[in-house]
Amino acid sequence: MGLSASPTSSPPKKRTKSFYEGPEFELKCINSIRALSADMPSAAKSGHPGAPMGCAPMAHLLWSEVMKYSPSNPEWWNRDRFVLSNGHACALQYTMLHLSGYGLTIDDLKNFRQMGSLTPGHPENFITKGVEVSTGPLGQGISNAVGFAIAEKHFAATFNTESHQIFDHFTYVICGDGCLQEGVSSEACSLAGHLGLGKLIVLYDDNNITIDGSTDLSFTEDVQKRYESYGWQVLTVTTVEKDLKDLRAAIASAKAATDKPTLIKIRTTIGKGSIHEGSASTHGAPLKPDDLSQAKKHWGLPDKSFTVAEDVMSFYQERTKAVEGKFADWQKLYSEYKSANPEKAAELERRFNHELPSGIADALPNTDFANAQSKATRQHSQACIGNIAPIMPELIGGSADLTPSNLTALSCSKDFQKDTPEGRYLRFGVREHGMAAICNGLFAYGGMRPFCATFLNFAGYALGSIRVSALSKFGVIYVMTHDSIGLGEDGPTHQPVEMIESLRSMPNINVFRPADSNEMSMSYKVALECHETPSVICCSRGGLPALEFSSVEKAMMGAYTVLGEEIELSATDLILVGSGSEVGKCVEAAAKLAESGIKTRVVSMPCQELFLAQSVEYQKSVLPGNIPTLSVEASAEHGWHRFSHAQIGMTRFGERFG
Repeated sequence: MGLSASPTSSPPKKRTKSFYEGPEFELKCINSIRALSADMPSAAKSGHPGAPMGCAPMAHLLWSEVMKYSPSNPEWWNRDRFVLSNGHACALQYTMLHLSGYGLTIDDLKNFRQMGSLTPGHPENFITKGVEVSTGPLGQGISNAVGFAIAEKHFAATFNTESHQIFDHFTYVICGDGCLQEGVSSEACSLAGHLGLGKLIVLYDDNNITIDGSTDLSFTEDVQKRYESYGWQVLTVTTVEKDLKDLRAAIASAKAATDKPTLIKIRTTIGKGSIHEGSASTHGAPLKPDDLSQAKKHWGLPDKSFTVAEDVMSFYQERTKAVEGKFADWQKLYSEYKSANPEKAAELERRFNHELPSGIADALPNTDFANAQSKATRQHSQACIGNIAPIMPELIGGSADLTPSNLTALSCSKDFQKDTPEGRYLRFGVREHGMAAICNGLFAYGGMRPFCATFLNFAGYALGSIRVSALSKFGVIYVMTHDSIGLGEDGPTHQPVEMIESLRSMPNINVFRPADSNEMSMSYKVALECHETPSVICCSRGGLPALEFSSVEKAMMGAYTVLGEEIELSATDLILVGSGSEVGKCVEAAAKLAESGIKTRVVSMPCQELFLAQSVEYQKSVLPGNIPTLSVEASAEHGWHRFSHAQIGMTRFGERFG
């Protein structure tokens, strides 16, 4: 195993003859992976064959020797997690899932990148069994993996006993240059080093090629030094095209380094076997038929599509039996654990079955108007978190260095740090994008409900990961405070204008902007109950008046009449509809309009998505459409046209002070 820096010379432009020094059958398995991974893009007439062909040695070693997994029980708590961060190389993962018995058939592989198939163009966790996270946007997967490693460390510290190591596994990642160039991975990997996540092992496909061409065009930094400065162990392997001895030894060293994550920098050749190997032309386009044909002949394989030799298939089937045996051994261990620790086992099963603790809804504040106080809704959010956290141990999360402003600290728990992994509060640092991506990993791990917080305006930094939450059906809770131009004197750079509408326009996400304590409790109640839908809870910085006729039950409808319900709709002259801090202003305006004889109803709409999910009859009972309706929100006007005839909102970037 070489530990020096990788060679910097340009990769070859033509395929050179291969001299493999490892076992002949090992090479046959690797070449079979290459062939099957190249067949898929050719059949689809689109896709990315180059990275799978180069990464085949890594995949073979992981699935044939290193990882523990259970195709028959893909949700096994103690499985090693595998993340293909360079998701465009998904043909590699589909090949391994087919060979390992996860249920992907040859017909599924032939249906690569087709509408409705189990083999989409980038991995999707809710489509394909064995895929942990959706890894289309580069950098997301390696960042999700940091969440996996945090979760493993936390569960081990919380539930393992001296006699029963229920949680004891690794998280393996394959990533490429693109993942390491994206800023989200820098944020997440920096935190991973700080936290000493020793069970995180990243195999970096160092092939010197991006879409534009050689990495010399844009990416000449010393990755090894960068990751060492993060607190990672970095190893370099240059020999995977000769044999797997050095990679085998590097993984062993990575597993032994329990106090820090490991990056293994592996020199590969993109499109290995193609006459254009080492070239960007093999990255994002299928090999031409004659090229694929000559590659298979060079590999000693039949020139047939989607063909796996019987001995190769039998080898992986035997490996599957072996790893299923590891699962069976773990089941026996867990049975003993359950007998010795029934309360802990019951808690684990509740959490991994997505069952909320009993009484969680009753723990949320339910305030009557007589006892209500004028407070910022971020304070009401603080009360909700403070009430549920002690009885919901799966609630874990933190803030992007804004804890005193977001009011998200957990008084019932210490911080999650390198030496206190039992803690549930994460100090994410000023890393909004990485924070959200890590929370996606925490959720995907299972048994956890992650939350994270920042100022609403800086949701923009996290938007890529929030989108993946929604697409992946991950019920992450985003607490976004300082939700309007009324946040203070920081000026337009901090004043959110378009952000709420940007979030509302996203599919499968609930955006809450509560106006008082009861509406805040409703927001948390729905957020906790919607396991497959992420939630954004927008909170005010300044104090807001309590609403006399608000309630959790009414707010559950997404919108309701908060003032003037006694006025018949037929007699109503005007409806004011708003959210959050503007609802109180609408109530004040309605009182003044009443003095002029204008009969006005006020509608609070804490969640547009919930309202649109109600029956048409209910929607019309609140906003009939034939009564002049004016929306009021200290945010962009866009989107309110669905509910109102005229809008009062923002059309510029906030206001400057001083």
